[in-house]
Amino acid sequence: MKCAEMIETETEPVAADNRQVLRLPMGLLGFEQIKEYILLSNPEEAPFRWLRVEDNPALAFVVLDPFVVLPEYAPDIPKPDVEFLKLKEPADAMLLGIVTIHDAGRATMNLKGPVVFNRHTLIGRQVIIANANAYSITHPLPVAESSD
Repeated sequence: MKCAEMIETETEPVAADNRQVLRLPMGLLGFEQIKEYILLSNPEEAPFRWLRVEDNPALAFVVLDPFVVLPEYAPDIPKPDVEFLKLKEPADAMLLGIVTIHDAGRATMNLKGPVVFNRHTLIGRQVIIANANAYSITHPLPVAESSD
């Protein structure tokens, strides 16, 4: 399964930010032609969210705040990316890791290439962090325990 595989959504997630359009001027790796997304969430699916293509509701990426899975995550965003996104301080940035769902319910997240958004401008970019060698593109997500 490709790291940035699109998933057809069947649920009706709720817009996280009043349907504000998030722009990715360079697109995502492998999906450079798609520039506009909406971040959606469904309380029943938390902490997972959907980065849905704005003009095609059937296509979305499953995303997750990387700090939820790895609190010690310390991505070094390269200076050209910081300048492009006009990030003045760390709190200006919102990071999302793209999740890949594998066979047998296994899931991983890309920590080498997070999607970074400026919280104020809603402009984002998928970046390869400067300290990428410290992280994996297939960081395993913990398996949820059954409530049976």
